[in-house]
Amino acid sequence: MSSTLRSFVVPISVAVTCAVAVTAVVIASSRPALLVNAATTASPVSGPAILTSGDAVVSRKPDLATIGVGVESQQPTASAAQSDLAAKAGKLIARIKALPVADKDLGTTGYWIGPVYGPNGQAITGYRAVEQLQIKWHNVDSVGKALDAVVQEGGAGNISVGFGLADTKAAQAQARSLAIADARSRAEAMASAAGVKLGQVIQVSDLSSSTRLPTPLNFARAADAASTQVPVGELDIQVTVEVDFAIA
Repeated sequence: MSSTLRSFVVPISVAVTCAVAVTAVVIASSRPALLVNAATTASPVSGPAILTSGDAVVSRKPDLATIGVGVESQQPTASAAQSDLAAKAGKLIARIKALPVADKDLGTTGYWIGPVYGPNGQAITGYRAVEQLQIKWHNVDSVGKALDAVVQEGGAGNISVGFGLADTKAAQAQARSLAIADARSRAEAMASAAGVKLGQVIQVSDLSSSTRLPTPLNFARAADAASTQVPVGELDIQVTVEVDFAIA
């Protein structure tokens, strides 16, 4: 056996006394073709098989916006910075609750107080305090008005907003079914090309799903009269699966 061929021989089943049977496995998608040595390891593939992958994307309009808002203060002393931050955060929290936002949909994601150093990086010139809050906003079509309220009236800064689904299970299940069907279609094409018949499913692995990440927003001109526009669009639920089929 040449060195090129030996580089594709991998252990995949339980040990067999004396003789080692070598069987060909057709690999789909981006996996390279392999010669499989039925010698070691506990892989579920114990005979000739077609290993493939499938992908699917399901689009849904988001029904949940996650808004990150923060306030900060910089004062000569740590206690002064903390006291000033408490006043600012109190005003912001009151404005958020008045939107209205339920207590269960408002939480703190970060709180920090630390020194501010001068240009030389050694002398402390003051102290900075920061508090970051997270809001779950269920009416995504009005998220722009909510942002205006917390920035213009609540004094918030450090804004970000992301969109998602309150319950992703149904969309993920649909995408998973489509991805498995895609994997089967690829495996059938490969079986036909190889002149073999596709058998039962040996193993299915769900590899991934994704949602849109939060987007930072710049509210440097928050006092402007124009309301904030935040197009919602659609959210892509992406699923990738690997499916192993026996060769009948």
